[in-house]
Amino acid sequence: MITHLSDSDFNQKISEKNCLVDFYAEWCPPCKMLAPVLEELASELKDINIFKINVDEARATASKFGVSSIPTMVFFKDGKEIKREMGFKPKEELLNEIKEVFG
Repeated sequence: MITHLSDSDFNQKISEKNCLVDFYAEWCPPCKMLAPVLEELASELKDINIFKINVDEARATASKFGVSSIPTMVFFKDGKEIKREMGFKPKEELLNEIKEVFG
């Protein structure tokens, strides 16, 4: 299951375990294409958390991380950013990225 984050709970949630955060917007076509891919991965992968954060609603967090295009996926380990990907990625490509980052 994917959890939606806000500016207020972002820092606490990303420090809990390895996670992937999708910075998105409701009006963004590539974000809409990515959503079902992330849903599938969230149901298959139990060792990482997958979160979504709406850049229109969480402007402070999007600004803090310098998100200038969406979708932007940021990989966090121990609360620290370790990798960033932008744009739509097919499931297999994204799964390979996750395995490369988190082992």
